[in-house]
Amino acid sequence: MRLLDDNVDIRTLSPLTLAFLGDAVYDLMVREKLVCEANRPVGVLNNEKIATVRCETQAKAARALLPLLSEDELAAFKRGKNANALTVPKHARRIDYQTATGFEALFGYLYLKGDEKRLREVFEAAQNVE
Repeated sequence: MRLLDDNVDIRTLSPLTLAFLGDAVYDLMVREKLVCEANRPVGVLNNEKIATVRCETQAKAARALLPLLSEDELAAFKRGKNANALTVPKHARRIDYQTATGFEALFGYLYLKGDEKRLREVFEAAQNVE
């Protein structure tokens, strides 16, 4: 599923680097899901996307996913969550932002690992959180 054939040792990447990539992977998956659900105006799609990818929503999904994660996946999540992000957006609570960073690091980890099946499973589980 990886778009490029570049090799990288995931263990050497910083957790914020994994989160940087995971943010894009998760965003793309959300966009694809929304587009495949129905043809809607771009403004509506964007508002629905924002509601799904905001840190509070990601943090809630992450908390629900924790019991489902393998040891390696949990380690990737914790590395991201415990990373020292220098800034926190004004609209976000620090704990939600840290948890969302862990969530994004998990998506970056699974993407770079090339585990498409597991990436989809985690995505679907995250989408089913109420």
